Amino acid sequence: MRHYHARLAPVAGLICALALVLAGCGTTSGSVDGSSRYVAGDGSTVLLAPDERTAAPTVVGTTLDGAPLDLVSMRGKVVVVNFWASWCSPCREEAATLEKVYGQKHSAGVEFVGIVSGAKDSIENARAFTRRFDVSYPSMFDADNSLVLAFRGALPAAGIPTTFVLDRQGRVAARALGAVDISRLLGMIEPVLGETS
Repeated sequence: MRHYHARLAPVAGLICALALVLAGCGTTSGSVDGSSRYVAGDGSTVLLAPDERTAAPTVVGTTLDGAPLDLVSMRGKVVVVNFWASWCSPCREEAATLEKVYGQKHSAGVEFVGIVSGAKDSIENARAFTRRFDVSYPSMFDADNSLVLAFRGALPAAGIPTTFVLDRQGRVAARALGAVDISRLLGMIEPVLGETS
């Protein structure tokens, strides 16, 4: 009897490991629920019509450089809010894109704000990231991820990086999951920038 159990232990372990792997390969529907307009999956972009938009959460704090920042003070401008982390490879990939579009659109009334997902990061690493990638727009350090959680009510973030575009009234107008390239980012900004009200 003892030999029988000894032979079954590796088989049972293999079956458990296989079950875990297969559980991770399952598919789910893309939508969490009909009211959230949240689509799971990397690379998705959601654009909202003006009558579908909700106010962005309150974002008040201090930038990595020590300056005060309040999203409300940016009303009247289109604002790009990018959630990133210094350890995030896709964040490094999109850093030059964000900086380039910021340089192109800032004079047209577009502001950029970075929010560092601080749960697994540090202020020192975030500052080093902004120096390494020449990020000239302000970033805030979200030590407890409260800002990430606050955006869930408007249009959920689902990982890092996530980019939001806010309209001139401070409402969430667009969201992109994953790293953005120039055409994708401009495709989010231009329609909102072109709105007259």
